[in-house]
Amino acid sequence: MSAYLTNHRVWQESWDRQQAAFMPDREERFAAMLEAVAAIAEGDAPRILDLAGGTGTISLRALARFPGARPTVLDQDPVLLTIAGSSLRDRAAVVDADLGDPGWRAKLPAEPFDAVLTATALHWLPAERVAALYAEVREVLRPGGLFVNADHMEDEGLPELSRQLRDHGRARREARYASGAATSWPQWWALAAADEQLAPKAVERERIYPSDRHGEEWLPPASWHVEALRAAGFREAGVIWRGGTDAAVAGLR
Repeated sequence: MSAYLTNHRVWQESWDRQQAAFMPDREERFAAMLEAVAAIAEGDAPRILDLAGGTGTISLRALARFPGARPTVLDQDPVLLTIAGSSLRDRAAVVDADLGDPGWRAKLPAEPFDAVLTATALHWLPAERVAALYAEVREVLRPGGLFVNADHMEDEGLPELSRQLRDHGRARREARYASGAATSWPQWWALAAADEQLAPKAVERERIYPSDRHGEEWLPPASWHVEALRAAGFREAGVIWRGGTDAAVAGLR
């Protein structure tokens, strides 16, 4: 980056707090993902692609777990990429690419990755694009490499309980937002747009993601993702973590 945020640590913490208010078990899913990376890693410097990585949340935790790790953060959001680049600096590569475009892989380093990790991001893509993306992800992994996607993925055998869990979580979040104990998604973006350094990036973001044309979330059960991974050519696929209505599915190349 040509210019770093002077207050990037504050924004990184702010993002983490906002996300943790929405997903109280957020750190547990990250821990499960990195434990899987530790299991398949060849050596102590795994190459990790932080896919749709936002502020570099996974990369920062990967570096804490594996100090020699070589992460690459890929995202399209100019606000989040600015925070990521300022936080990671020379410890990770930061790539601006659109996962809706099959050409996104051309922007990556040539060497294959040990692991591709993504969390709470791919639900903005339509079904056919996610299925195609899984096959594309497989191609950037080394043989034996790991892909993990943690997202909102209900267990289809628990429809009533899943509804109750969602309602309970929503009520708890709304109470925290109302009390000022946590910042909501819209509030966080409003604060970013008002920041002197991030404001120009927020304007860029509005051009990429117009507020009146934001995509709809697509939230199939974990079983859909497992089958899509198998169809994409992963030799193993399954669930490695679950927390209520969220889960992390993994594929082994």
